[in-house]
Amino acid sequence: MPLFKDLLQSADWKAEKHVPVIDAPDKAKKGEIVKISATVGKEIAHPNKTEHHICWVAIYFHPEGEKFPYQIGRVEFSSHGSSVQGPDTSSVYTHPEASLSFKTDKAGVIYAASYCNIHGLWQGSKDLKVS
Repeated sequence: MPLFKDLLQSADWKAEKHVPVIDAPDKAKKGEIVKISATVGKEIAHPNKTEHHICWVAIYFHPEGEKFPYQIGRVEFSSHGSSVQGPDTSSVYTHPEASLSFKTDKAGVIYAASYCNIHGLWQGSKDLKVS
C-alpha cells in the first residue's frame, strides 16, 4: 500500500495545469500579514465541468525548525455546472483559486494542495523568508 505522501503529484499532466500555483511575497517582516493565493490553472485553464473539476485547495505553512506544518485554510469549490437539468446545464462555475492571509515570526515554506476529481492530489510550494 502506498504512503499518502506518495500520492501527491507535482508535475503537469499533459497540457493541463493541476499544480496549485502560489502567489505570495518572497519576503515578509515578523508579524506582518502575508497574503497568499493558490490558483489551479493559472496559465492554462483547468476544465471546470461537472465530470472534471478541482474540488478543493488547501494552504499550509511549515515554519523552519518545526516538526509539522500549520493548515492556514481550505477552500471547497461546489459549483461545476450541474443543475436539476443535468450535468453542465448551469450558468454557475467556480474558479479554483483560494486567497488567505496569515502572519508569522519564522521563515518557512508555503504549501498548497489541490484535488482533481479525475487526476487526484497535486502540490505546489514556495519559500517565505522572514526578517
